[in-house]
Amino acid sequence: MGRVVGIVMGAGASRRLGRPKQTLPLGDTTLLGQVLREAESSRLDDVVLVLGGAAGAARAAVAPERARVVLNDAYGEGCASSLLAGLDAAGDADAVMLVLGDMPGAGPAGIDAVRDAWEAARPWAAIADWRGVPGHPMAFAAEAFPDLRALHGDKAVWTLRDAHPERFLPVPLDAPIPRDVDTWEDYVAVLSRFGPGD
Repeated sequence: MGRVVGIVMGAGASRRLGRPKQTLPLGDTTLLGQVLREAESSRLDDVVLVLGGAAGAARAAVAPERARVVLNDAYGEGCASSLLAGLDAAGDADAVMLVLGDMPGAGPAGIDAVRDAWEAARPWAAIADWRGVPGHPMAFAAEAFPDLRALHGDKAVWTLRDAHPERFLPVPLDAPIPRDVDTWEDYVAVLSRFGPGD
């Protein structure tokens, strides 16, 4: 079996929300804490948590069990900078899996399904297909790392999929796509599933 490292992207500046979304209460943890819990409960061989915006508060609000925490000082340049920090920390991996720090709900089962599909076929990339809607998590083989390192800005991995959809193996998941939290409305919708916390 290959070594698959999860990269939890938790370095965003939360510009649209207006406050650090990483620290928003969710159930018995935080928004980022829930995503980290899902990644750590999966069969990923290693987990890297990338922090940047509100790093101190975000780090204080989570309790990693097996994740390694790395800091992305260049988080203001977009999510591609966090991907680069995660790749640097992943080391000698056969694949990395990108897990959005503001999108709880993929769950260990969703993460493991994408990992298993990648492991079985070893494609350039594997992408979750939520009842016909492509989304995260996404797994990328080591051969894709040079392309990932060349990305810039936000939504960067989507430029790769738009340019080369044939490289992405869809992994069917029988659930609606989890909501990523960019606005307060998104957060309220996610609360209805996980609960408001303490």
